Amino acid sequence: MISLYQLTSKPSACSYLPEQSASMHYMFVAEASAAEYQDHLLKGWRRFGRAFFHPVCNECRACQSLRVPAATFKPNRSQKRALKANKDVKLLVSAPSVTDEKLALHARFHEFQAEHVGWALHEPKNPEEYAETFMDNPFPTEEWCYYVDGRLIGVGHVDVLPNGLSAIYFFYDPDERDRSLGTYNVMRVIRSAKKSRIPHVYLGYYVEGCRSLEYKGRFQPNEVLREDGSWSLFRE
Repeated sequence: MISLYQLTSKPSACSYLPEQSASMHYMFVAEASAAEYQDHLLKGWRRFGRAFFHPVCNECRACQSLRVPAATFKPNRSQKRALKANKDVKLLVSAPSVTDEKLALHARFHEFQAEHVGWALHEPKNPEEYAETFMDNPFPTEEWCYYVDGRLIGVGHVDVLPNGLSAIYFFYDPDERDRSLGTYNVMRVIRSAKKSRIPHVYLGYYVEGCRSLEYKGRFQPNEVLREDGSWSLFRE
């Protein structure tokens, strides 16, 4: 792995729990293999593009790395309903690319999240910005595109690692939110891992009290990374 530089952000209002102060440690890499990233993932790091990061907050330990053992996962009733509601959805897995359809979907999703969930609203990404965000990766990754009657309704990005699949990011058509596409995407990733005998699916940080992250705890049984560096059962 070739690291360009590292930095730790100054404490500021947490985007997950606004009443808390948060700080992140970042490592920007020029090159890294999937195995090298997996080593960091197992220690609580995540990545977006070439930025590896993990929280280094002084007073809060709410961010917990969460993974799902694919072989023992058991969907609950709502997750089974999500599968049933999306029987007409077609999945295409390929390398990430930029299209006008993806740009428009990404913009609509963020506009909806800003209005209804309280996300900060940013200008829509242009093709170059989108490519930098989702295509400039230190190792090959996958783009999972979901279609209904040829219309794009969801896009997910997934890292394929030696012993796991890591869900990086997912956005969808707000008009199709009754389909529970976020849940459906995770279900498809878990199904793919189980079929390929990949042990774990990594879902990023679970944060109690954060509406947009608490759903991860509903994929059970699951495990979280403890402060001593071990992974152990969280909920079942």
